[in-house]
Amino acid sequence: MTTNGFQAVDLSEKARKKWEAKPATEHVPAPVQDLTIENITPNVITVNSNVKDNPRLQYLITKLIQVSHDFVRDAEIKFDEWTAAWQYLTWVGQASDDVRHEMVLLSDILGISALVDGISYAHKPGSTESSILGPFHDEEGQFVENGAAIVKESTFGEATLVRGTVKDTNGKAVEKALLDVWETDGNGVYDLEHADKDGPDCRGKLYTDAAGKYAFTCVRPIPYPISNDGPVGELLRTLNRHWYRPAHMHFMILHPEYNKLITALYSRDSKYVDSDTVFGVKSSLLVDYNFTVDKKMAAEYGLQTFKKTIDGEEKEGFWLLEFDFVLTEKEVPAPPKLHD
Repeated sequence: MTTNGFQAVDLSEKARKKWEAKPATEHVPAPVQDLTIENITPNVITVNSNVKDNPRLQYLITKLIQVSHDFVRDAEIKFDEWTAAWQYLTWVGQASDDVRHEMVLLSDILGISALVDGISYAHKPGSTESSILGPFHDEEGQFVENGAAIVKESTFGEATLVRGTVKDTNGKAVEKALLDVWETDGNGVYDLEHADKDGPDCRGKLYTDAAGKYAFTCVRPIPYPISNDGPVGELLRTLNRHWYRPAHMHFMILHPEYNKLITALYSRDSKYVDSDTVFGVKSSLLVDYNFTVDKKMAAEYGLQTFKKTIDGEEKEGFWLLEFDFVLTEKEVPAPPKLHD
């Protein structure tokens, strides 16, 4: 028995879908034949040169083909190496889930995330530099009052007060700037990594006051390892690299009149600050946590003081981090690059 010239067969769901699907257009490029190592690239570019109404996408796909083909030719990639590469990328995809973003992690450890960050948020003199977003931002951060805690009382870690101002490059205070903050607890773990996660912790959102001031309490972050039990960890082992990030605190600052700032503050005295495995550290973002014994300030912010030996002397207090952020005013973005 045949149907429309084809023999009737029992196809899988995936196979049936590929026959049912119809291409967007029936673009027929110039004939492709007698392909060689030397001429395959322009042929492939020609076949993929029919993008409609999106010159940026056309430029990107053309550039991707050219650069990737050049890499394969220059490095003389062999079949077994190509097989290992696509199998590795497949593994990266399989290792990802709603919380763990292995592809982002791969981009991070290869410096691609840092490079994209630098291109996307070019630094302007006098403003706060950006830093990579990382994989642990979560829109579920709770809103808190300016000066309140972004951590639960039971969260492990050393009590810390973070405060400062948000201004623009002209020194004007930015009122009602939204600070979205997230960090690890005192064990170096993000709330999203806890199996028994019960709401947001060590993350919160707050607005600056009329003077552009902000303040919140938290715990002091510590260095931590990125996920290393999957393909990215295996690559780091192969490259003989460590998988640690220095202690840091993430910030995303938003205001309708200013450019979005995605950045992080890194502890100057932290281990790995000179060898961050995801290349996020910048010297202008290095900060100092100062141990403070001001009981009145601790009471004002509801901080639970703790004892710590500082310079050989036991003291009771908390950590104080002060930092002023500087935003840049919004402007018409540069047109996207469309050709070399």
